[in-house]
Amino acid sequence: MSHQVLITRDFDHMSEVAAGFVQERIARVLAERKSFVLGLATGTSPTGVYKHLAKAANGGKLDAARIRSFNLDEYVGLPGDNPQARALHPESYSFFMVQEFFGLLRKKFSETNVPWGCLVDQDQLVRELKANPGDWHEQGADNGKAVVIDPKAPSEYLRWVRAEILDAYERKIKSHGGIDLHLVGVGGRGHVAFHEAGIPFEGNHMLLVRLDENTVENAVADGHFARKEDSPRYAISMGAELVYQARCVVLLASGKRKAEPVATSLAEDPSAAVPISHGQIHAKRGGEMLYVIDRDAASGVLERRAEIEKRGIVIEDLSSGSAARRVEDLKFFRNPASGMME
Repeated sequence: MSHQVLITRDFDHMSEVAAGFVQERIARVLAERKSFVLGLATGTSPTGVYKHLAKAANGGKLDAARIRSFNLDEYVGLPGDNPQARALHPESYSFFMVQEFFGLLRKKFSETNVPWGCLVDQDQLVRELKANPGDWHEQGADNGKAVVIDPKAPSEYLRWVRAEILDAYERKIKSHGGIDLHLVGVGGRGHVAFHEAGIPFEGNHMLLVRLDENTVENAVADGHFARKEDSPRYAISMGAELVYQARCVVLLASGKRKAEPVATSLAEDPSAAVPISHGQIHAKRGGEMLYVIDRDAASGVLERRAEIEKRGIVIEDLSSGSAARRVEDLKFFRNPASGMME
């Protein structure tokens, strides 16, 4: 089991430490084989890491042309008359990745992949779901629900969504040998990507998610969309089971809002109520699990430190005196990569 928590001073320090680990791991793997498969997330948490990695690649420390990436999620239902317009919408995750990472690279990745939510016409999806209630069912204990489509659904459109948007993305990841390292963030209730709290772990590798009404309202309130009618109602997302099949998962968390779900995910038994708790299952199966969190996000971890360490999870505080140590000298950096795709 390899499960460690690194506590850093603030967002900038978190980004530096996490980027150092990712850079070292990419370089080590590329010294042994031709390519590296990198899993990526959107949101504020990884933006600092992306700037560090782009600087390293542009400085010749990483060969971007030998890296292939797969993102966690993408909206369904963005404004736009066609898939290209939706993919280029400023709130699309495809656009976010170009703005925050891909566009910073002088030498581009060999391939970038974002789930193909922009190919799905939300109006047609809603019509097909209403017209064919026997072709699908919902899963989830909370307001955000996974829409599980029968792979043999009589509806040709729903069957296409299942086979060519959901299952095909997972197949493509596996065709490249699985993800070597996956960067993830954490939602305020402990969700990863759009694997919302309460959606079961089992069998949910790629998800079509009907978004919580509060999520839609918050998107408008936060200025992402002018009105509710413009805000997507669905999303395509990796589920926790697929995310945590990566050989190594690096979770980033910054700010007090993340403190409770981060601590719960480490101190208590894994539960779909806190999807990032799947990291404990991942570590027990032989994968590497690394939390890199700032001091604010670590407040709950420090309060429950004894409970967490009883589970065999190592906590190292770099936010004070030990912060002067070079991150390359940390024991975790010297552990060999482990874990394989299932």
